[in-house]
Amino acid sequence: MLAEPLSPPAAKALILDILANGQFAFSNHALEEMGKEDPDITEEEAFSVLRGGVVEPAELRSGSWRYRVRSRGIYVVLAFRSETRAKIVTAWRTRR
Repeated sequence: MLAEPLSPPAAKALILDILANGQFAFSNHALEEMGKEDPDITEEEAFSVLRGGVVEPAELRSGSWRYRVRSRGIYVVLAFRSETRAKIVTAWRTRR
């Protein structure tokens, strides 16, 4: 059981560990939002943001802790399900 909220450095370490050894799932909402962007945000782009992006402090939303990760104008929001699983809740590209 995770003791949330995690600090940004602890969340980043867990994200990297899950990318290497665990499993990420995409919510239907995330897939819909990623498909609305121009251009679409691919799953690989989302994983790239998680690998190289900056994790912001956690926010409690809808009963779970959400972690926003940003890189190169793309934001990815995730929720940890366990120490080996996480779900991408939504993603978007900033407008210029």
